[in-house]
Amino acid sequence: MFFEIIKLAFDSLRTNKLRTFLSMLGIIIGVGAVIAIVSIGSGAREQITSQISSLGSNIINILPGTSRGWGGRVSRSSTDIFTLELADYLEQVCPSVKRVLPLSQGSGLLINGELNVQATLNGVNTYYPEVNNYNLAQGQFINEEDLENNRNVIVLGSQVAENLFGNNNALGEKIKLNFQNRDQLFTVIGVMEEKGAGLMGNLNNQAYIPITTFMKKLSNSRFVSYYIAQARSSGEASSAVSEIEFFLTKYLKDEEKEKFNIMSQDEILETVNSVTASLSLMLGGIAAISLLVGGIGIMNIMLVSVTERTREIGIRKALGAKNKNIMSQFLIEALSLSGMGGLVGILLGWLGAYTIAQVGKWPLVITPVSVVLAFGFALIIGLFFGLYPAMKAARMDPVEALRYE
Repeated sequence: MFFEIIKLAFDSLRTNKLRTFLSMLGIIIGVGAVIAIVSIGSGAREQITSQISSLGSNIINILPGTSRGWGGRVSRSSTDIFTLELADYLEQVCPSVKRVLPLSQGSGLLINGELNVQATLNGVNTYYPEVNNYNLAQGQFINEEDLENNRNVIVLGSQVAENLFGNNNALGEKIKLNFQNRDQLFTVIGVMEEKGAGLMGNLNNQAYIPITTFMKKLSNSRFVSYYIAQARSSGEASSAVSEIEFFLTKYLKDEEKEKFNIMSQDEILETVNSVTASLSLMLGGIAAISLLVGGIGIMNIMLVSVTERTREIGIRKALGAKNKNIMSQFLIEALSLSGMGGLVGILLGWLGAYTIAQVGKWPLVITPVSVVLAFGFALIIGLFFGLYPAMKAARMDPVEALRYE
């Protein structure tokens, strides 16, 4: 009897193919949208977290704070706090900190003959590639002698090197640096590997010089822009943050912590994961509304079907069909509509997620949980909205049904 009921349900759906398709359309769109949106959110989150994780989970950014304005005084950023000496102190007094990397940053125009490119200029020391997991493609990086002698040497990002020299070898070439309307000649000693965009901007469009050269010849300041600290291990990152915060609070006499901000990679990852998960949930919820709309469409079509098949229901009851048989038939029809719509929606969602992932250049991530939840919700919608029409059909009086039309 069960398989006979299923056969009757599918025969009924095949009789009105266009109406069946239109009934499934809301479910198809809803399931596809939910799967695609969750996949896009997961893919974007994975891409961002991989970029952050590539820098290492033991990296800690120490940035200037912003003082509050009061008594007519304007709020401003703290720019005269971080020095090279303070970086050395932090390394010495914080047991969980392996290294503190001072950085000075600005924007300069790099010129090679008639070619020029605007680039972010970083004053760094010898440990910059190690701390930031950023390797050389050619040549060498800044060494201790370059720092001690304030040499005019420069290491180029891959895109900067390509813009200035094309496919030619840049090593040993002289380029002009225009910084704050002053020109100086620098010798190219290295080219970095292609890295791409990240939290520190597009590294391919940046250049690196000795931090002592930057401070004494370019910025003419004894203060650096910010620090990057490296904990001894990822497990000691939280301890390193606490030690740095305690030391800077006492050293700078800044109990309100206005002069500095500390942010570890773990905190950034937690923030990114929280924000993207919330956005995915919100957008998935909005997409799920179309499932409800599809359920209403199924209910509407099933009510029409019950009305059209009143005589059929009356004949089946007259021949001995019980209420549960009639109810099962119409429930199976409703579940078939939502189930087939869910399967097509899964395929549509996968295609949509794949297309957008290719355009956005992030990984395609379709979790089994999202597929099961979307398909399961579609079946529940079909069951819920098909229940009333099925009950209406089951409660029909066979005599009245046979008299219909």
